[in-house]
Amino acid sequence: MRVVTGAFSVIVSVLAAGFASAASVHNAGPSSVVLVVVEDGNKMEVPVDAGGSETICPAGCFLTLPNGDRIGLAGGETVEIVDGVATVK
Repeated sequence: MRVVTGAFSVIVSVLAAGFASAASVHNAGPSSVVLVVVEDGNKMEVPVDAGGSETICPAGCFLTLPNGDRIGLAGGETVEIVDGVATVK
């Protein structure tokens, strides 16, 4: 039983580390935005409501903003969007 518990602890730690390194996006603008995220060759649109936040890119990605700017994210960054323009912290 001890081996199973140890293995479970390792799996939980790995999963928690993956979530901890995801990027956080906050839309501080007055209207919702749609971001285009390309991660591992997969393209998806991520809507973010005004005042809302989303967690994206746990393994890094490219993010295209509403104004056309494209940003590479490694994961772990905090991105604030105001009027379609991003500030990466």
